[in-house]
Amino acid sequence: MKQFIGLDASLKDTIVSVRKGGKRIWRGKCPSDPKLIADVIRKRASNAERVVFETGPLSVWFYHALTQEGLPAICIDARHAKVALDMAPKDRRK
Repeated sequence: MKQFIGLDASLKDTIVSVRKGGKRIWRGKCPSDPKLIADVIRKRASNAERVVFETGPLSVWFYHALTQEGLPAICIDARHAKVALDMAPKDRRK
């Protein structure tokens, strides 16, 4: 089954969320370095269909570095991200 990765990047750390079948299967944090992020993605989601992150100060660097690592990276506008997240099935875990 396809896996989708969401990145929530800040200057210091990036939250990595792995979803499969509409459900989050893993969530973690690593330093905001594309090489380290790529390593985490390969370890936690070897079948990543998309790696998605919002526009921001790191987005150009992330896009080029992650695509050079062979990952299917896409950058989306923050307003579009909110709409997509609002439409996604919610985790029922508390």
